[in-house]
Amino acid sequence: QVQLVESGGGLVQAGGSLRLSCAASGLTFSGSAMAWFRRAPGKERVFVASISSFGSTLYRDSVKGRSTISRDNARNTVYLQMNSLRPEDTAVYYCAARRLPEKISMAGAYEFWGQGTQVTVSS
Repeated sequence: QVQLVESGGGLVQAGGSLRLSCAASGLTFSGSAMAWFRRAPGKERVFVASISSFGSTLYRDSVKGRSTISRDNARNTVYLQMNSLRPEDTAVYYCAARRLPEKISMAGAYEFWGQGTQVTVSS
């Protein structure tokens, strides 16, 4: 059974930083592309960042330059470092995994999802 468990969310002031973590179990992590999505209040879920099994990355334009996705295959964990946070980054952030190596921004391509972690950025 595949499980993705996010952590690291919280309340932060604008301009601050957070690092989200997602611990995966039950899948061949090193061969899986991983991603972060988010859902803001009253809005649809959107892509934030993804990382291939080889470590190449892809970002949403609005977070590019402020966020870094990374992975530690020894720990079966993917991270999202977010800097210079803005109130519009407020959302529930979800970790996602697919049993293929290529990074992709489409939510439908991901088979497994975590429960989400709340990020709130105050102005």
